[in-house]
Amino acid sequence: MIVALLAMAGAGVLPFAAFKANRIVPGDPLSILGALPSGQAVLLYGVIAAGACVAVLRVRNLWRLAAGLCVIGALALMLGAAASFLTPDGNRVARVSPAAGFWLLVFAFALMVADALARLRPGPWTRLALLVLIASAGAALLWGGVWGDVSILREYASRGAAFWAEARTHVVLSLGSLAAAAVVGVPLGLFCHRRRRLRIGVLNVLNVVQTVPSMALFGLLIAPLAWVAAHVPGAAALGVSGIGFAPAMVALFGYSLLPIVANTVAGLDAAPETVREAARGMGMTPRQVLFGAELPLALPVILTGIRIVLVQNIGLATIAALIGGGGFGVFVFQGIGQTAMDLVLLGAVPTVALAIAAAVVLDAMVDLTGPRKARGA
Repeated sequence: MIVALLAMAGAGVLPFAAFKANRIVPGDPLSILGALPSGQAVLLYGVIAAGACVAVLRVRNLWRLAAGLCVIGALALMLGAAASFLTPDGNRVARVSPAAGFWLLVFAFALMVADALARLRPGPWTRLALLVLIASAGAALLWGGVWGDVSILREYASRGAAFWAEARTHVVLSLGSLAAAAVVGVPLGLFCHRRRRLRIGVLNVLNVVQTVPSMALFGLLIAPLAWVAAHVPGAAALGVSGIGFAPAMVALFGYSLLPIVANTVAGLDAAPETVREAARGMGMTPRQVLFGAELPLALPVILTGIRIVLVQNIGLATIAALIGGGGFGVFVFQGIGQTAMDLVLLGAVPTVALAIAAAVVLDAMVDLTGPRKARGA
């Protein structure tokens, strides 16, 4: 019912697209009928209505999943058609942007897809296959030229090289800080598990780091890293400086430690005592018990912590652009400064897509390393 109400609001009340004479003016909001030729508009209304009916009726969850994906695909195709229809031939200045109705419709049917997936409980390989299918459809949409006249692609066309350079920086910041935190955090979690008296102190210190606002932490790192760059031989040559990539990496590393350490401790604590006793009864040494029995059982919980960190870091890496760290945040803050929301979307949409893909992949890894009965079909 909620999906149907949101679909009605998105299709009948709110504008579907906005036509702007250039990239910074507010633009004219247009309904589906105003943004598309009449035949395509009627077709889109029909697809939305059919999807809303499926959302209301009691049908199989597989049909709900298929209907939600079909409506989202139709919305994406029709947005590209609207951009081509509204943009005058040869005009490279005008912009056609998705408006509130488009986003509300996408949200409504994405909610329907998520609900259907939660009820279907597909196995990890099925979820990965669905992710590949959606990514392939998105790639075909982008590289096939369907969205060539949409505003976000117009922004990409003039910044293609910079986009991929910032994408690499964003991925390196996210994965590099995660890798460093895993190398330090997992052994630290093992240490805290073995020496319980130190656990509270270590976790409290990491809690304090976690509660420091991201912008404040970036700022606090400027002075010490600038001192290191100026006084430690070779530090500046390695890229250490008060602003830029180094403080961003250090800050993300600090934020990454608590989930990894805490989940490592929790996973090891959750290992049944009977397993440890059985392992010791077989003559295993303490090291063999740890690596042969405890760590395999704790691995799903540790991977859950790594999943939390990766999704968190993908988002936080956006803020690193404010101190010269690079990443997709460069486009977000440039767009805010220029009042160009299409440029903001060029940085925000890939960040969200990257975070969702990372969450799906690591969720699948958690299931694959967990008990076989939890893996599903």
